[in-house]
Amino acid sequence: MNSLERRSVFSLAGIYGLRMLGLFMILPVFSLYAEGLEAVTPMLVGLALGVYGLTMAIFQIPFGMLSDRFGRKPIITAGLLLFAIGSVVAAMSDSIWGVIIGRAIQGSGAIAAAMMALMADLTREQERTKSMAIMGISIGMSFTLALMIGPLLNAGIGVAGIFWLTAILAAAGIAILYLLVPDPEQLNFHREVETVPAQLKQILLDRQLFRLDAGILIQHGIMMAMFTALPFVLRDTLGLPTDEHAWFYLPVLMISVLGMAPLVMFAEKKQKMKQVFIGCIILMAVSELLLGTDQRSLWAVGFGLLLFFIAFNVLEACLPSLISRMAPVDSKGTAMGVYSTSQFLGAFIGGAGGGWLSGAFGIQAVFYACAIAALLWLLLALGMRVPAYLSSFMLQVQVADQSAADQLAEKILQLDGVHEAKVILEDGVAYLKVDKKQFDQQQAMGLVVAKA
Repeated sequence: MNSLERRSVFSLAGIYGLRMLGLFMILPVFSLYAEGLEAVTPMLVGLALGVYGLTMAIFQIPFGMLSDRFGRKPIITAGLLLFAIGSVVAAMSDSIWGVIIGRAIQGSGAIAAAMMALMADLTREQERTKSMAIMGISIGMSFTLALMIGPLLNAGIGVAGIFWLTAILAAAGIAILYLLVPDPEQLNFHREVETVPAQLKQILLDRQLFRLDAGILIQHGIMMAMFTALPFVLRDTLGLPTDEHAWFYLPVLMISVLGMAPLVMFAEKKQKMKQVFIGCIILMAVSELLLGTDQRSLWAVGFGLLLFFIAFNVLEACLPSLISRMAPVDSKGTAMGVYSTSQFLGAFIGGAGGGWLSGAFGIQAVFYACAIAALLWLLLALGMRVPAYLSSFMLQVQVADQSAADQLAEKILQLDGVHEAKVILEDGVAYLKVDKKQFDQQQAMGLVVAKA
């Protein structure tokens, strides 16, 4: 990357990371805090935790489309302002319904698609995959950090204070957006990161992509449901004071990150993605069974949670990679849009469902239901085809009409290492999936130049 790209990508990653940090810091502490709110029930606690996912699912694709029309920065600013307003509403609420409304407003500021579009405006095609990876890392780091520091902040400033801090983080994101993120020279449509409405039916009917979309929905549903129950296990069953929960989560999360890295590297370098993927789903199911069965020992609960987070972190890293590899070459942005929507819906279903289960059948029922959900995911995933280990590549092209675009795509397909090729006339781009070991970039560029 050049200096402008580095500045753009790391600034945008920082903004998105701050936003996700604000969303997730309350996860390990909110269920206990909510006991003191008016009109509280277990289901409403779960709804408060997960409702942000519903509004994010509804608004994230429309926000991306609005950014094409009204500009990236104005839409991102509007989203961050909504996030801040929702945080303030939640901070000032004495009833569970006030917090639910605040969390829903937080989620309505769904800026993910607009952020990715701005990132694409500010980076060259060959740096796009790397940029997306950096954004993904920032989200993962924010999630892990949020679970570590949430209980610490709760001990110092309480959950209401965390909501106020979240509003401040949103304001900091707006400052970074205007002080550090460059203005794009022009707005372009990037189908590798943006949703194309005409492609939605094709993506929704793709069986392989459906398995992955259902998987991320189940995974985030399990994660959100767990946090309707786990804080009560730590406080009421194990007798761990709320102020000390941070010291329980901290080593578990740190060790889980160390346990995740070798598995991800093995999956990629040894091309064992499906085996690792299936193994981690099984590991997640086992962890939920352990958490539901043995809640008498802090070590047992810690071990169950460690297994869960190792599996969760590996799957969270593998799923976007699998979506990218299995999506049609010119539909990656649409596939990622559906995937993200499924993820957010999972958080909503898991929060509301976990709250209802804990209230109706007890805390153990939440963990057993999560284990069943993981086993259902396993049945879906067993039919997943082994992904091709290919890389995405784009070339700028100049073609006069659709016939010339199709002819050029056919010629590119004949090159060594090219497995898919699609030339989009209106974009002036050839989208390729290639085997890097065989693909000759100079040869492809020479063909494009010769054709032009």
